[in-house]
Amino acid sequence: MSKQCLGRSCGILVVDDDEVLTASLAKVLRQRFSCVYEALSGAEAVAILSKENNICLVLVDLIMPVMDGLSVLEYIRQADAEASVVLMTGFGTIETAVEAIKRGAEDYITKPFDSQTVLKKVSRLMELYELKARVAGLELQNEPGSPFASIVTGSPAMRKVIDRARVAALSSAPVLLVGETGTGKEMMARAIHFASPRAAQSFVPVNCAALPQELVESELFGYRKGAFTGALSDHRGLFQAAHQGTLFLDEIAEMPMSAQAKLLRVLEEGEVRPVGETVPHQVDVRVISASNRPLSELASTALREDLFFRVSTIVIELPPLRKRPEDLCLLVQHFLREFSQKYGRRISIDRGAANRLSEYSFPGNVRELRHILESAVALSADNPQMINERDLTPVLRSQTAQPAVNSLPANVGADCSLEALEKFAIRQALRVASDNKSRAAELLGLSRGALYRKLREYGLDADQGQPLQPAKGETV
Repeated sequence: MSKQCLGRSCGILVVDDDEVLTASLAKVLRQRFSCVYEALSGAEAVAILSKENNICLVLVDLIMPVMDGLSVLEYIRQADAEASVVLMTGFGTIETAVEAIKRGAEDYITKPFDSQTVLKKVSRLMELYELKARVAGLELQNEPGSPFASIVTGSPAMRKVIDRARVAALSSAPVLLVGETGTGKEMMARAIHFASPRAAQSFVPVNCAALPQELVESELFGYRKGAFTGALSDHRGLFQAAHQGTLFLDEIAEMPMSAQAKLLRVLEEGEVRPVGETVPHQVDVRVISASNRPLSELASTALREDLFFRVSTIVIELPPLRKRPEDLCLLVQHFLREFSQKYGRRISIDRGAANRLSEYSFPGNVRELRHILESAVALSADNPQMINERDLTPVLRSQTAQPAVNSLPANVGADCSLEALEKFAIRQALRVASDNKSRAAELLGLSRGALYRKLREYGLDADQGQPLQPAKGETV
């Protein structure tokens, strides 16, 4: 295992409110790994994770004040699905271990632990992570001409989606794409079609939400001349237009129930009967459906149960942009190159604007990002143009800040006594102030004398192995 910190392959974060244990464990890990970070609280861990993009393994204490290990685990799972998490605790109950694994922890170790055991466990996880990264990189390099190459991503979560879609393309089974508005469902459907044996035939997209209810049947299945007022000639339906190719039913959940019943029959029998005709026509169509509704809603209320099972042989869920933060910079640069070519001028973005985008949640996902950038570009004639924060402000939606993690799980008993919390706050203040006690007192809102009394009362100087000495110029 290399000690080099290559990209996302070697970063390890140790999180524990016990400073001595954190430092000693980090020292052990640095014998084999060079990129080791330390955090003495959940909040400090979150700050490091949001800043450093090379962390792929987190060892976190289960019991910590304010933000415990399971809450840190939940934040990591939301921010980076590929990071491995190992929970550490002195309270090794089976119930806690099961809960940790259910929430996505890779492993669970109890204190006190042997350093060699920890090194073996960490080495195994790190080697597994690097192996997966190498395989993913080789797959991308080996298929530069793949239809999926047009999907801009560096996200591990999105790579899993593409792997699943690549397998789905090899069959003719119905596919259901689920994801929020703007996540790229139609782009994924096109990639599946053009990677399939049907690539030489038609890809026919239809937005079911845009079809008037009274015209759904005639648009999908066609009609004969004179079948109804205004039917002046025969009309091929979309199923016939997609014969031997792929029909993409976008927003399938918006289709009326009456039309869903007829769609089910077409999928089961492989034949359509145009309105006004008695003889059915055989069709060979691969159906890919999509919806922005949750899968549970599609299965229970939005679709007929029998139709849901028919169209969801393969289900692919596309993650929202906020859950693939690695892709934001890649997508920004991709769109700026596109707009530079479209508008015939050099376009770039400054750090302030990039930071503003990184803080935004993108409820409209990739489609909204593209709209935001093109709005900023279209309203300027500068050549070269540098997009700044003022250019973005008019088109960014106002949003209320949301907490990064949920409240503490009810079944985790953290020590919330006043004494424990005061000790924790004092340790953190001293850490932030680099042990300058005057500065630490200011951060805590205490006088120097009150801080020294607290240090003596809780024996914190003794814990830190330091004599009780004031900083230069201080008096007790």
